[in-house]
Amino acid sequence: MTEVLTQLFIGGAWVDAADGATMPVDDPATGEILCHVADAGPKDARLAEEAAVQAQTDWARTPPRARSEILRRAYELILDRTDELAHLMTSEMGKPLTEARGEVAYAAEFFRWFSEEAVRIDGGHGLLPDGRNRMLLSRRPVGPCLLITPWNFPLAMGTRKIGPAIAAGCTMVLKPAPQTPLSSLALAGILKEAGLPDGVLNVVTTSRAGEVCEPLLRGGRIRKLSFTGSTAVGRLLLAQCADTVVRTSMELGGNAPFIVFDDADLDVAVDGAMVAKMRNMGEACTAANRFFVHRSVADEFARRLAQRMGTLVVGPGTRDGVDVGPLIDAAGRAKVQELVTDAVERGARVLVGGRTPEGPGNFYPPTVLAGVDPGSRLMDTEIFGPVAAILTFDDEDEALRRANDTTWGLVGYVFTEGLDRGLRVSEGLEVGMVGLNTGLVSNPAAPFGGVKQSGLGREGGRVGIDEFLEYKYVAVPVR
Repeated sequence: MTEVLTQLFIGGAWVDAADGATMPVDDPATGEILCHVADAGPKDARLAEEAAVQAQTDWARTPPRARSEILRRAYELILDRTDELAHLMTSEMGKPLTEARGEVAYAAEFFRWFSEEAVRIDGGHGLLPDGRNRMLLSRRPVGPCLLITPWNFPLAMGTRKIGPAIAAGCTMVLKPAPQTPLSSLALAGILKEAGLPDGVLNVVTTSRAGEVCEPLLRGGRIRKLSFTGSTAVGRLLLAQCADTVVRTSMELGGNAPFIVFDDADLDVAVDGAMVAKMRNMGEACTAANRFFVHRSVADEFARRLAQRMGTLVVGPGTRDGVDVGPLIDAAGRAKVQELVTDAVERGARVLVGGRTPEGPGNFYPPTVLAGVDPGSRLMDTEIFGPVAAILTFDDEDEALRRANDTTWGLVGYVFTEGLDRGLRVSEGLEVGMVGLNTGLVSNPAAPFGGVKQSGLGREGGRVGIDEFLEYKYVAVPVR
């Protein structure tokens, strides 16, 4: 395993928390403590902010090509250390090594993508309609940013935010999730090795998120917040941003519908369901949450899905042959069991799984529930676990209405062999992304984000860098 970095990264230096505090990092497969890392407090947050503010002017003036080359070197370093980073991620988060290696490649690609976007930041020139002035448009970095990342994709969520910030010329304070700080600290080490100047990226690991983040957002020097996490926390952060009108982008919760029509290729639909549901043990905002299956094919779809889910091997992510690792913590597993129990009490049938296993670790078996009552709690709760809840529908209008009956709108999945129907339903879904006959939508080259209470703004794609740039307009008289 790669060298485990456990201190704060502030101003290009590795330092202990000012008050000497540390916090444990647990192995979700065993419940044992892997190590302790520095636990930042308000003083550390102010030091990180100061480092970012001091570095901002010079970093904004750095040529785009230089910023691009730093990202490119970091991309190559990440790929060179795929196995080391994968083992580190699996140790702190639990996902199987195969998935962890996939995340390393996915994470690296954000750096490659934004290394190419760094040199394509453009502006504009034109004559205003009255003919009296020329218009010069330029794009400038928004300024020091606070980046808050979740635990479920600890490396990729870091690169998805850091990549465009570096490309745009912004400095950063990164606060990773307390469950998975090691991947973010390793990423900071890689960027330092790649030549990122001191103070451009500062990493504060902490169990005291409110004490660390709120003063930064209310202080007036942080000009941008990028947050990935729950809708409840997102609302709180938006309120904290209001006083100083901090620019925000947020990727929040999801309640993804997975719609299977009567003309769908069931082999393709089940393959898509396995990806959309079981990626990262179901601990993903893009995970299929509600399976709406046409009544005529519901039994066959459920049978095939349960058969596939039942063959998955559950165990520690470092063990060969394991398909499904542990959930992140005991509270997450308890929540999943409570949702399953509620659905069963309301009449759902358990086709496979459905019961918390004995023994150490936060494991939960892949579970398929059929005949789920629409009033079940898991219909309006982000499950964040390996549970597929199947309901039936009779016609297209009903499927679309029920799919849209949620406060969230991140992603939806549609399976049909009819092109017109596929496009019609995709357009009718109130979501930011749609997988049409596929269970995977995430790609660094595509804009990622949702509507309604699933967030604001987009990450990735050509528009991903826009969140870190402001327009400046200069009027020049025509003489």
